[in-house]
Amino acid sequence: MTNEPEQTTGRGRRGFTPPRHGRQKRRGGVVLPAVAGVLTMALLLGGGYAAYAYGTLSNGITKIDAISGKAATKDDVDGQAQNILLVGDDHRPDNATPEQLAELGTESDGGSKNTDTMIVLHINEDGSQATMISFPRDSYVDIPGVGKGKLNSAFYFGSLNGGGDTGGAKLLIKTIQNLSGLTIDHYVRVSLLGFYQIVKELGPVEVCLNNAVDDHWSNLKLPAGTSELTPSQALSFVRQRHGLPNGDLDRNVRQQYFLSQEARKVLSAGTLLNPIKMGNILKAVGGSIQTDTDLVNLATQMRNLRPGNIQSATIPTLGTPTITVNGAPLSIVQVDEVGLPAFVQGLVGEPAEYSKAGRAQPASTSVTVLNGSGVTGAAGAAGTVLTARGFQVGAPGSSDLTKTTQVQYPAGMEKQAKAVAAVVPGAVAVRTNAVTGVTLVLGSDGKTVTPVAAAGGTASSPAAGSGSSDAGSTSSGAAASKPAASKPAAPEPKPSSTDVKSYGKAGVCIN
Repeated sequence: MTNEPEQTTGRGRRGFTPPRHGRQKRRGGVVLPAVAGVLTMALLLGGGYAAYAYGTLSNGITKIDAISGKAATKDDVDGQAQNILLVGDDHRPDNATPEQLAELGTESDGGSKNTDTMIVLHINEDGSQATMISFPRDSYVDIPGVGKGKLNSAFYFGSLNGGGDTGGAKLLIKTIQNLSGLTIDHYVRVSLLGFYQIVKELGPVEVCLNNAVDDHWSNLKLPAGTSELTPSQALSFVRQRHGLPNGDLDRNVRQQYFLSQEARKVLSAGTLLNPIKMGNILKAVGGSIQTDTDLVNLATQMRNLRPGNIQSATIPTLGTPTITVNGAPLSIVQVDEVGLPAFVQGLVGEPAEYSKAGRAQPASTSVTVLNGSGVTGAAGAAGTVLTARGFQVGAPGSSDLTKTTQVQYPAGMEKQAKAVAAVVPGAVAVRTNAVTGVTLVLGSDGKTVTPVAAAGGTASSPAAGSGSSDAGSTSSGAAASKPAASKPAAPEPKPSSTDVKSYGKAGVCIN
């Protein structure tokens, strides 16, 4: 998959010039889990070394003004929880020696600024649990002011026209906030060399594979079962995508798994009881991080975190199609953008305002139904049932395809959203700024409005398509006089698995 930032749809910024790539080959893509440094430091601080860490980390960390300002409370869906955007890029520091580059198995990148790893580390309010939410680098999304493009190019576009690293960070943060609905509280970025140094100081990290690996693209050869990775092998492990069933999506799994196992390594007696090793790790962390905040304070909030309480997830996707952009083929990850906020809310929990709210009466609740299921007439049919139940229903419409049926609502309309959710079993209620009123979005999961019980206790519901004007509807004239079998309006991409995993426990193996 290419990750050139010029592969966009829409108008780019003035002064756009493609980045230079001095490497003659990418070796399957070089990626970096930036979360390594933060987790390492947090776990060490959990051992009671905060004072020592402060002195060690005070030198070398680069501060940038990446966070524009705190979002209004009503727009922050997870309250006092923290969301840290952890970014790993494939650029090589200017001071990297030829020997260091050779050790990394790569060459000079000529100044590339693409970000190959983007993980939102969501930490609950008391700091005892966390979820790593991975955003695939090839996700094809809306980049503010640019148009459609791969997510890993957002940083590059933000750095143009004098924006620099600060501008790059701000545009990437804005893109991910718009996409996920989460408010990013802090930003941490680590380079390729920094990750290598952290792993080098930590020592071999144990991993377990269900199947043997022999991938010449990433120079990784491992047997099935347990292996201890050297720093060079660790780099190959987290960047492998060739030979894996889901390509870049499985590479996210590799990164999540490795970082969880690394956290276990940090908590081992061999690390915590070795002051020399501990000091070297902290120095490696401090010399390789760019952030908006005081990392000691940030890591102190995570001091109760343990590997078994770190979950991993990847945003929901609808496939990896090849599209045509500016006359050229482009392989992308198609994100389930409509269902993403619901997925995120499933990870972080519903807003307190929704949990506390009562339920409005149907007669005082207005709702619009959108069809994101790909099934002809589904929105019209659901709207007819809602009307029969006493709701005030607007004209049906269409939505981009999504897997998850959800009740979207703006802040302040929790009671009305609860009224609609009560008659759509399994639907997820999601607070979002994307709507101005309660909106039922039907997904391909098949969930819809429960029909009104007819006399005798038998449920009665209209056929899909009756009274419908939503996209894909084919009912007209004589065809509308009899129920038509529902059928997909177009081939629907198969959603990829977004199961939440816990890789931080002993004995866990992956493919």
